[in-house]
Amino acid sequence: MSAGPDERLIYPALSAERAPRAAYIHVPFCIHRCGYCDFTLVAGRDELIPAYLMALAAELQAAGGPYEVDTLFIGGGTPSQLSTNQLTQLLALIRHHLPLAAGGECSLEANPDGLSWHKLQAIADGGVNRLSLGVQSFDSDTLTALERQHTPEEAVAVIERAARLIENISLDLIFGVPGQQQATWDATLQTAIQLTGQFPLQHVSTYGLTFEKGTDFFRRQQSGDLLAVPEERERQMYATAMRLLPQAGLPQYEISSFAADGRECRHNHVYWDAQEYFAFGPGAARYVNGVRSTNARSVTRWLKAWSQGQPALQDSEQLTEEHRWREAVFLGLRRMAGIDLQAFEARFGTQPAEFAPQAFAANIEHGLLEVVDGRMRLTPAGRFVADSVVQDFL
Repeated sequence: MSAGPDERLIYPALSAERAPRAAYIHVPFCIHRCGYCDFTLVAGRDELIPAYLMALAAELQAAGGPYEVDTLFIGGGTPSQLSTNQLTQLLALIRHHLPLAAGGECSLEANPDGLSWHKLQAIADGGVNRLSLGVQSFDSDTLTALERQHTPEEAVAVIERAARLIENISLDLIFGVPGQQQATWDATLQTAIQLTGQFPLQHVSTYGLTFEKGTDFFRRQQSGDLLAVPEERERQMYATAMRLLPQAGLPQYEISSFAADGRECRHNHVYWDAQEYFAFGPGAARYVNGVRSTNARSVTRWLKAWSQGQPALQDSEQLTEEHRWREAVFLGLRRMAGIDLQAFEARFGTQPAEFAPQAFAANIEHGLLEVVDGRMRLTPAGRFVADSVVQDFL
């Protein structure tokens, strides 16, 4: 990592041909920081939103452009925490600097609480054509444990409301929550499956709860106040998702993601293909012109810097060729289709079995990796220990 990131490396002069075709925008506002969350955000500080919009405009301006993109992802935090007028302003700002190509995908993350008809209308009118809802569970006790603000009934009502305006809706669900039973998780999956038959809900992401260092959940776990779900139960929950969702017409296409044909998240494929992308906002990480860089995670530091027209960067790194191929394996193995070995060699001039022969051989021998039709991919058993497998290649 360089000690003092060079702004010219982060915001290089890019031609339309060399510019990334994808962009991420981070909106760092929430009504409450949930105990398991370690994302860059501020809770209960909505008075900072006008300053955020001005700073974001400055950062977008510094990047040059406008640049036409094929995919946009507006995440957080909770983008839907902004007021209706602020959402309209945000989306207009993004459209000006990052116009979406015809047929492009524009995703926005939202929580069910506070997602009124007027906000949904502003979101749809602003060009969002894919809504990612942080439902997390359809069980009241699980939502309480996760410190979520909405009820199961509110989540269903928001899905019904959003379906009138947005044709592509995705749900995020969490398993392995303290106190969560297998039957509770099964019921949440069944509710999600039932909703896919009623609304344009054709994408579900399932995440195992993690206790990230620095979060309230981590501290409570360390003190014995919060008990993790037994590993075998969490494994069974994941196995249930991998069985039920594909049976319902949502095949698994990535470690955590299930979607109907043609409804995979196109933006996330950019990451998994190890392609370049823009990113803006506090804590946002980009990959542009061969450089990976991350903005300051402190929202106030980022705001102050851009109020003075200066980038607030946490770090930057020019990727070596070796780093690039190892990272491509790490990202590519997340997808069920795995890695096209011929295309990999054409791009990098090497094969995973060549630069990491021991990792390749050991995981093949242990039944965690397989090569089928010229593609290296995780086996069903390998999906349970994906992090361990990919770590072997890094």
